[in-house]
Order: sequence, then structure tokens, then C-alpha cells
Amino acid sequence: MRIAVASDHGGYLFKEELVRYLQELGHSVEDFGCESESSCDYPDYGIPASRSVSDGKNDRAVLICTNGIGMCMLANKIPGIRAALVYSERTAEKTRQHHDSNVLCLGGKEFSPDDLKKFVYVWLNTEFDGGRHERRVKKINSLD
Repeated sequence: MRIAVASDHGGYLFKEELVRYLQELGHSVEDFGCESESSCDYPDYGIPASRSVSDGKNDRAVLICTNGIGMCMLANKIPGIRAALVYSERTAEKTRQHHDSNVLCLGGKEFSPDDLKKFVYVWLNTEFDGGRHERRVKKINSLD
């Protein structure tokens, strides 16, 4: 799978770990930055990563900031994006099954790196259920 990743300074350390983890799992990773823990603006990195999914260049994206909220808000402004902020393996699974999310948002300072990697793994390996959920996703997409 082609996966875009991006972070701000609050998510930088986990992003670096995540890139290596995703590559170990066999995914192709495009890193949109940031490049350090120096203060920066999360939209500068989250917007191009999200657009790469909406444009079809990448299949999905994982965006990380301190709490995940800002990245989630900005990603959902991009047409074609269904971004989800998750806080457990169960929510990671449900957002794929029920919402066909294509962008995962994480709070890099809210959970341990091991927990965050579990969320990512579940999200990447859960399929969309379709059925009644497809009808609902189409209603969301009609807002683009």
C-alpha cells in the first residue's frame, strides 16, 4: 500500500518511528515532513499529505500532531478525505469497517508509540464492510 505520512513538531518523533515501521511491514511510504521537533504549522504538512490521497497518488495517509485534533480537522476539509481521529484499536477498526476512512489521525503525545503502532496496524488491515455503510459514506462524499 502507498501511504503518506506527515506530522508537526509534536508528532515528529513518532512519525520517524512510524515510517520505519510501515516500511518493515512492506508499505511504500511518502514522508511529507516535518523534519524536526522545532515548532511548525501542522497544515503545512497535513494538507499536501491529504491531497496526495484525494489525488490518488497515495492510498491512505497517517497524520500525527500532539493530540491529533488539528490534523483531523484540516484533513476533513480536503475533498475526498474521510479522516478519523482514533483512540483505541476498536475505533481504528470501526472507522475502516463503517466509514471507509482513508486518513488516520493520531495524537503523538497522547499514547505510547507501541499503542499508536497497534492502532495503525489494525487500521491498515481492516476492510470496509460496505453494505448499509456504503450508503452512509456516499452521503458524506456528496458534501465534497
